[in-house]
Amino acid sequence: MRWTIWVAAGLALACGVANAAAATPGPKRFTGIAAFYDTNYKGRTASGERYDPNKFTAAHKTLPFGTRLLVTDIKTKRSVVVVVNDRGPFNKGRVIDLSLAAAKALRMTVRGLIKVSFAPEPAEPFKTAAQPAAR
Repeated sequence: MRWTIWVAAGLALACGVANAAAATPGPKRFTGIAAFYDTNYKGRTASGERYDPNKFTAAHKTLPFGTRLLVTDIKTKRSVVVVVNDRGPFNKGRVIDLSLAAAKALRMTVRGLIKVSFAPEPAEPFKTAAQPAAR
């Protein structure tokens, strides 16, 4: 009888540790080829916004609109933060399309395609307004 209690307690502990590890996964990291929007593109994105070449935005096939990504050029280590507001790219082998502003910041406009890694940025903590001093 005693050994069954110890076995049950051990299993409960092991399941608790496994569940805690599964509940706190690290951010998903993507790696692949990035391109940028054509310099003459004028239109709407899949989210309904008008494309603005001066904003730091991106297109990804599956990430939710509004997701902030830290995109890093693997070769030069330059990084930018972009917001997903479009779907794509639809060319084989590419993982993300960047706006013209993001491409210029990464200095990729001459090369056209670069190898990047990117991951969603953690959400900023909720900020409250400062409380007035008590009198």
